[in-house]
Amino acid sequence: MNGPGISVEELQLAARNHGMPLEGLRYDITPAGLHYLLTHYDIPAGDPATWRLEIGGAVERSLELSIEDLRARPSATLAVTLECAGNGRARLDPRPISQPWLLEAVGTAEWTGTTLGPVLREAGASPDALEVRFDGLDRGVEHETEQAFQRSLSLGEAMRNDVLLVYAMNGSPLLPQHGAPLRLVVPGWYGFASVKWLRHIEVLTQPFEGYQQSHAYRMRYEEDEPGTPLSRIRPRSLMIPPGMPEFLTRTRILDPGPCLLEGRAWSGVAPIARVEVSLDGGTRWQDAGLDPLPTSAYAWRRWTFSWDAKPGEHELCCRATDAVGETQPLEPEWNVGGYANNAVQRLPVTVRARPDPPTMTS
Repeated sequence: MNGPGISVEELQLAARNHGMPLEGLRYDITPAGLHYLLTHYDIPAGDPATWRLEIGGAVERSLELSIEDLRARPSATLAVTLECAGNGRARLDPRPISQPWLLEAVGTAEWTGTTLGPVLREAGASPDALEVRFDGLDRGVEHETEQAFQRSLSLGEAMRNDVLLVYAMNGSPLLPQHGAPLRLVVPGWYGFASVKWLRHIEVLTQPFEGYQQSHAYRMRYEEDEPGTPLSRIRPRSLMIPPGMPEFLTRTRILDPGPCLLEGRAWSGVAPIARVEVSLDGGTRWQDAGLDPLPTSAYAWRRWTFSWDAKPGEHELCCRATDAVGETQPLEPEWNVGGYANNAVQRLPVTVRARPDPPTMTS
């Protein structure tokens, strides 16, 4: 890769955030401690006993709800794969300067909460309402502006019956770093939409133009262009690295013979329909086997491929295609923010020769 090395500022970000080790792909549901984590500013202190969610703006009646109020409502649990929009950023050349994700900014959890739509209906959105803005407790400075982390959805998107106000993850109360005491989960969208430490919901009659909406998380190819907003997750497949790693380079080393390659694939647009594997860096492709579709439309799908590993150097690749025909590209698409890089995974592997058996001497 050309360009400057990793800066101290990027290392600070990398130390605060973490990806899911790719061996975590073996789990249908990612343990909370392995799930990827991105915190834009600081992790705020939120006391569940005193915390309140406020709903206001262009509504007939403002609401103020405690965690207990939300727990008393009908609950839903949904397995959802969340992926950071910057996943793969560090593999772009030149590298956009931000959180230097490689491939691990993903995880699948079982999120429990109550559906957002009925709460908005109870508040009574104005007939001219257009969007719903979500405000987190976390604050910081970006683009020389002090701000809370805020994102909006169209009213129609916010009223989907699978958008959740979440208070539990994998059957336990939310951890502080995952948004306790309450967060939003927007299935199918990149992680930025699932605002953490949710404290306020505002129904708007005009489009929201805050920094995280109008500047960040937009696909731009020139610094001064407005770009187009990101939303749903592009298809991706990842492989559990086979064999064992060399400590520093993480190059994989394994013995010859039968080897089961396996991984997960997902898309926020449509179910995964096909996964292919290449053993030669993307020249020839073969179909992998797919497990049955998961019970949740927004959870990743397991795939497997049987490989008779021969001694030598190999570059393993995998690529996913979803049900509407979108396929991962072989090469990344550069953009200013380093977003939505879903180019195929490339995994160098050394298959070592099996040592000759010892000879018998008289």
